[in-house]
Amino acid sequence: MFSKLRGKDSKAETKKDQKDLGEKLYLPLSKPSSKCTIPKAAELDGDQQEKYEKVLKHFQQEDLKIAASEANHKDKDTSKYQRLSESEKAWLTRECFLRYLRATKWHYEEAISRIELTIAWRREFGIAGCYDSDNEVNGKLCSPENETGKEVILGYDNDTRPCLYLKPGRQNTKTSLRQVQHLVYMLERVIDYMPSGQDSLALLIDFKASPIGTEGGKIPPVGTGRQVLHILQTHYPERLGKALLTNIPWLGWTFLKIIHPFIDPLTREKLVFDQPFPNYVPIEQLDKDFGGDLNFEYNHEKYWPEMIKIAESNKQKYMKRFENFGSVVGLSEYDLRGEGEELVYPVS
Repeated sequence: MFSKLRGKDSKAETKKDQKDLGEKLYLPLSKPSSKCTIPKAAELDGDQQEKYEKVLKHFQQEDLKIAASEANHKDKDTSKYQRLSESEKAWLTRECFLRYLRATKWHYEEAISRIELTIAWRREFGIAGCYDSDNEVNGKLCSPENETGKEVILGYDNDTRPCLYLKPGRQNTKTSLRQVQHLVYMLERVIDYMPSGQDSLALLIDFKASPIGTEGGKIPPVGTGRQVLHILQTHYPERLGKALLTNIPWLGWTFLKIIHPFIDPLTREKLVFDQPFPNYVPIEQLDKDFGGDLNFEYNHEKYWPEMIKIAESNKQKYMKRFENFGSVVGLSEYDLRGEGEELVYPVS
């Protein structure tokens, strides 16, 4: 099946001609290119609006309590349930409800259950807080995992999705829970880089071996792959806008075939194999190793603190606007990430 998805041009990694690309870039980009555009969001029909409002009304309940863990959500021991924190209310946006409604094919009761399950998981996993220092899974914990630059937030694609590069060839640690925590941490940070009007991300995955990696040539255990897929599909629905994969070795194809049954069909449609990255990302926002103009080089001491600093600054703006607009459930990410003084999407 995957062989049919390979592009005609298997040389997706097309380095720029030998020309002066200027000074090296060691830091992430905080803004998209002027060439990037945000597709217009689809409008809701009457039935969809009605179901959205039912989900909104449920989470607007003042006495609402939600489970403290995934297991607690399943056993329904309400004695362990907890009220929503301010950070969780800010997470419960208009777009959050719509993502879960789309993922459940507009079954609003299932969407409510899925959202509550995710809140329980976020509490248990250690990412329910607002800022980096509030969470168990934070920059300090994950820093050793990224010393070789195996995951990098850099630039925006044509649709203004922030790009998260995954480079398995730079793997520097053995399989562990912290590897999974690191991936979730980077997903949370790339969400902080999203501009007003865009709520999905682009994954740029390069399987090329690297001399920097110390654990190269290995594929993750199937159990770990399934765990990551469960997290992505269950707790980050509709977040993946596009995934570009290149330089896939035979071991990589084998792993993809093994986990293929567990990949959601809608996710499969977003996977692009061995196509030139400049088809999807403006060259001024793309790493030189993939045909772009960015003379990027990963330096952990420079990149890591700046990446966190930009994410924290964006989150502070987001939370400040959340407070200014009343700290209510159901505010729009468009408004919370925007600049306007008036709400584009008022909460009913």
